[in-house]
Amino acid sequence: MKTPFWLVAACLAASLPVQAESFKPIELKDQELANLRGRYVMPGRIVSFGIVMTSSWQNANGEVIGATSSMQIRQSTIKPQFYVSMIDRKGSGSSQSTSAGTGTVTGGGGLNTTEGVTQVVRAAGDYNTAYNGVDINVARGNEASASQPQGQALAAGSTLTSSNGAGSLSVSSSGNGVQMNIVANNNQGNTVQRLAQGGLMQNTTLLGSSNQVRNLTSLNVVLRDNPATAGPMNANLDQLKGLRNLGY
Repeated sequence: MKTPFWLVAACLAASLPVQAESFKPIELKDQELANLRGRYVMPGRIVSFGIVMTSSWQNANGEVIGATSSMQIRQSTIKPQFYVSMIDRKGSGSSQSTSAGTGTVTGGGGLNTTEGVTQVVRAAGDYNTAYNGVDINVARGNEASASQPQGQALAAGSTLTSSNGAGSLSVSSSGNGVQMNIVANNNQGNTVQRLAQGGLMQNTTLLGSSNQVRNLTSLNVVLRDNPATAGPMNANLDQLKGLRNLGY
């Protein structure tokens, strides 16, 4: 004798509440979700991780001051290290006189307490150009680039300085990360680019005229196509943990 269809349907209906209870979703707190940020790629897939920061200021006479700070972490890296290359270029020759900046910019105290990526340009002059940019480049491959960062090593707690007709530059490393600061001559303004504590700040204030300012940061990651074994996975994880000591 065949089982009535309504009896089968009743048995299935009776079993549904039990199954639904088994797969009841669990709500995650905001604090738990915050701890998940940046953990969607297993360290074993990271072949190399690099950061390149560049800040430059060109005045009305064509003189340029700036610096490029770079770091690359790979499996063979013993200690994460930034290297700094200075930018110092003279004017083109067909220059115009640079009059003192007379602009005034007020406020902005809250910019030091922002989180994430903050990009600010405040101008009180004419014919200025300012650009803040952040690039994230992800490539695939089984080997990291053989090129090495160029420039002078930036030790933790140290500051590298430079100056010319365009202004004064300082690049510093501390427990709060890396900061590049340019103060332009003749009251033309200043710019700050800082990478620290999980955030990036790019802040330019222009008080004079005919200046060109650039703050650029590029994050470069190479991911392995095939999963790595436990050995390389742990090695890469240890290298990334080393960034915490620098304040990132």
